[in-house]
Amino acid sequence: MVATPKHSVSVAGIVVRDDDRVLVIRRYDNGHWEAPGGVLELNESFEAGVQREVLEETGLAVIVERLTGVYKNMSHGIVALVYRCRPADGEPHVTEEAREICWMTIEEVQSAMVPAFGIRVLDAFAESPQSRAHDGVNLLRV
Repeated sequence: MVATPKHSVSVAGIVVRDDDRVLVIRRYDNGHWEAPGGVLELNESFEAGVQREVLEETGLAVIVERLTGVYKNMSHGIVALVYRCRPADGEPHVTEEAREICWMTIEEVQSAMVPAFGIRVLDAFAESPQSRAHDGVNLLRV
């Protein structure tokens, strides 16, 4: 009998201020700029996972507004659900997972992030949710 491949599910929050700047972190583990996020726990909803991950990684409580995209890392079998959020309480600060935090413009995001993660931010400004595949760096046409 052939084993069924397993996927990991992650969530991320695109936190947008009133001036359209987006909260991003430079991760300790890989040094990349990304939206805050991580692996969804078994006992939590998608929205609760987004709130937990953003709070853990930035110290900022958020209100989840809507799903903006679903992304699959084809190389690692990771499916990410990404939500647009707005700040609710607290001030973002460096944490054990984020060595830097800043509010970037869309243009800054496009130059600072690899395409597979920058597109998540751009999609948060689109009218409807997107579905995309990538290899961890670049978008794939599948």
